[in-house]
Amino acid sequence: MLFDKEDSAGYLINHLARLFARELQDRIQPLGIATGQFPILLELWNGDGLTQRELLGEIDVEQATLANTLTRMERDGLIKRTKHPQDARAQQIWLTDKTKAIKADAYRAALETNQEALAMLSESEKVIFLGLIQKVIGTMRSE
Repeated sequence: MLFDKEDSAGYLINHLARLFARELQDRIQPLGIATGQFPILLELWNGDGLTQRELLGEIDVEQATLANTLTRMERDGLIKRTKHPQDARAQQIWLTDKTKAIKADAYRAALETNQEALAMLSESEKVIFLGLIQKVIGTMRSE
């Protein structure tokens, strides 16, 4: 059996993700954040005070990776953690004022990255492309 990376969805999606990450990193680095932190921030900008377990359910990374990233984010003043009022074993994760202040700029960086990357696609192609990606993600999440 031959493997051709140009016919491999996994290889191509991974390559595309690395290109997106590199472009996004260039845009968000001046804000003091990194691409590995971006999915966490997106969730917290949608709803502050999540637990680590709730974040794990949304961003599909390993628990140890998330724990290390949160530790660095806390060290860098991007988040703060407090004891959960109903669960003594859990902590809630909150955005700092510093992180709340960069939300619009971070969103703008992500929008510009997406617009630039998809510029060669028509509007209908963008809808199809994004729909197919969402469908694959849904399939893989349900496995």
